[in-house]
Amino acid sequence: MSTREATTADDPIIESLDQLVLPMIKGEKPKDQWRIGTEHEKLVFKKSDFRAPSYDEPCGIRDLLMGLTQFGWAPVEEGGNVIALKGADGAVSLEPAGQLELSGAPLVNLHQTCAETGRHLEQVKAIGEKCGVGYLGLGMWPDKTRAELPIMPKGRYDIMLRHMPRVGTMGLDMMLRTCTIQVNLDYASEADMVKKFRVGLALQPLATALFANSPFTEGKPNGFLSYRSHIWSDTDPARTGMLPFVFEEGFGYQRWVDYMLDVPMYFVFRDGKYIDAAGLSFRDFLDGKLSVLPGERPTQSDWWDHLSTAFPEVRLKSFLEMRGADGGPWNRICALPAFWVGLLYDQGALDAAWDLVKGWSMEAREQLRHDAPRLALDAPAPDGGTLRDVAREVLKIAHGGLAARGQLNASGDNETGYLETLDEIVASGKVPAQRLLDAYHGEWAGDISRVYEQSF
Repeated sequence: MSTREATTADDPIIESLDQLVLPMIKGEKPKDQWRIGTEHEKLVFKKSDFRAPSYDEPCGIRDLLMGLTQFGWAPVEEGGNVIALKGADGAVSLEPAGQLELSGAPLVNLHQTCAETGRHLEQVKAIGEKCGVGYLGLGMWPDKTRAELPIMPKGRYDIMLRHMPRVGTMGLDMMLRTCTIQVNLDYASEADMVKKFRVGLALQPLATALFANSPFTEGKPNGFLSYRSHIWSDTDPARTGMLPFVFEEGFGYQRWVDYMLDVPMYFVFRDGKYIDAAGLSFRDFLDGKLSVLPGERPTQSDWWDHLSTAFPEVRLKSFLEMRGADGGPWNRICALPAFWVGLLYDQGALDAAWDLVKGWSMEAREQLRHDAPRLALDAPAPDGGTLRDVAREVLKIAHGGLAARGQLNASGDNETGYLETLDEIVASGKVPAQRLLDAYHGEWAGDISRVYEQSF
């Protein structure tokens, strides 16, 4: 989740509903200005005993952040605590239990994206070596209870931790125990956004399956391949899900605004502090009737904050966010943007992907979303066969889309190589979680601590 900084003087009050679509309209870009933004989280652990370090202990999370400043990162503070870093490669921030996230810079091609990821991992590993800290690329803590995890000193997290149990049974698990990879992509127009949104939403269960990497809870198999994805099914129904209205006639910016106005608020940021507005209505805020700020009306920054508090499988702000994948190691961090860029950034590929999914009913899409976390590529496909069959077709389209982009590195290679790890998964039929389960039941002999051998 993004890190809020102090509001600037240039933060106009929202005077009319027309202003609410401006972030989406301003996000429109010609194709030659489309960029790729990749976000990835990792679990942080002490190598000596595999526990999650607290924020303020020696060589804890704060010291990790401060250690990264030697690479040119600048600290961002909240309430006197360093809670994020800003730099040329984007931002490093903290999830609620100390999961470390890189929100990468907007980049032109996947070669740059993968180089950025490599730089970040080299930097955190260098600091980790000094502090006896390692990192896991998984979708969920494999062995930790909620009670064993620290809480980071960020005001918005205090509010969310209080609110989550009121609206679902697994929201605290989402906040404290999960990690993801996410890709942020541009669009040229409202119509282009709509088509990309629909393809992204329909195929998000496929991304969940290919990247499924969270089969353990508290040291034992949990019956799922992506338990992280399953957690979202009972986190907060008002702000999650497959969004049937996206596929309805007339969907566009205004319909998204209407949806976001129905999403309950979490907070308002004022004078460097978060004010608890959990469960309140942004519509009331627009009318000056927000109970925690009576008579005050929202600014554009308040609206931007609110846009970041919905968590569907695909999210719209001034770009589209693909949100369905579990956290993973370096090669899969590079593979996720390759998957979506290949499908969405070439018109021929986008058209082919839409042709593949446009006949799926909403019931079929919902069923696929339900099945993918447990069955991954073995889930039944809407048109018959399995999701593995769909994956073969989709990866062909993605390969073609990346080849058509013609983005070459210094060696003359295009971007299709970043899909190789996904090609191998589909060829074998085994997603990452299934390989972890094979190890757990085989060479690990049920010893979950062996999972830390997967660290980087």
